[in-house]
Amino acid sequence: MQSAQDQRCALSVPMVLLLLSACSRTSPAPDPTAPNTPAPPASQTATPMIHDGTPRIVDSAAGKVHIEYHVYGRGQPLIVLVHGWSCDSNYWAAQLKPLAAKYTIVTVDLAGHGASGVNRKDWSMAAFGSDVAAAVQAMPDAGKVILVGHSMGGPVAIEAARQLGARVLGVIGVDTFRSVGLPPPPLAERKQRLAEFEKDFIGSARAFVTSSMFRKDADPAFVRRVAAGMSQARPEVAIGALRTYYDWPAVAAMHSLSVPIVAINSDLHGVTDEAQIRKIVPQFRVVTIADTGHFLMMERPEKFNPELLKQIASLVSAP
Repeated sequence: MQSAQDQRCALSVPMVLLLLSACSRTSPAPDPTAPNTPAPPASQTATPMIHDGTPRIVDSAAGKVHIEYHVYGRGQPLIVLVHGWSCDSNYWAAQLKPLAAKYTIVTVDLAGHGASGVNRKDWSMAAFGSDVAAAVQAMPDAGKVILVGHSMGGPVAIEAARQLGARVLGVIGVDTFRSVGLPPPPLAERKQRLAEFEKDFIGSARAFVTSSMFRKDADPAFVRRVAAGMSQARPEVAIGALRTYYDWPAVAAMHSLSVPIVAINSDLHGVTDEAQIRKIVPQFRVVTIADTGHFLMMERPEKFNPELLKQIASLVSAP
């Protein structure tokens, strides 16, 4: 997993003492004969503003794990960006500026990812959905919500939507929901992949990511960077998430929602069969961005961002 570590700077004790002594040398002593100036009324004092991107913490209902999230921009509805398997919220960096120009944006590190806690053993889509729901519920005045989930983040967004109820306007998946209604991979194939990850997670993850998530003409440096980052994920979290992802009941979960579900997908492994999925999930639709890989929001933001804004606007204006 690739994540930017928070860098927090602290003044050393000698430096603090130096600054205090400097203040004592340059600040005049108070004049005991000067009249007292009353403090301004509370209504006139400035409310401290939390700057965009400042880390915020909330406890998830799934295991009371602390979840780190970040808020950017102002405006409604609230757009929540959910990362995928073995990733973190930094994978949405190219979307923050264009989205925050119109909306309030929240990025979430799911439990076991990024800066969020790891003190639980439930790595199911529903538990991850609770992580996202907790961040949204920490912002009760933010109004309606649109959930955007990349890859595994798509199912997580669906589960969060089920928990958030009437606040949700819709769900947008990014290169996900391709296999809704299809049988899962054969059990033997799943067991083999999980066994490979358990034996050598770093090597197997790098091979898996490199071989299946990029076009042949993708920037080699970008491929190496993503594969290296994802291979540094916590194995117990990554493997646990894969086990539950295979068993996620997509059709039942989507059927429980009445809001639109959109997929903005690449054509890396062919075009998603929208007609087939709509037979099962009538409120589903798909948009394909050609010549992109699995991380289309990172590889081709100049194509992806306008489409994402378009789909958000369509959900906002829907009756």
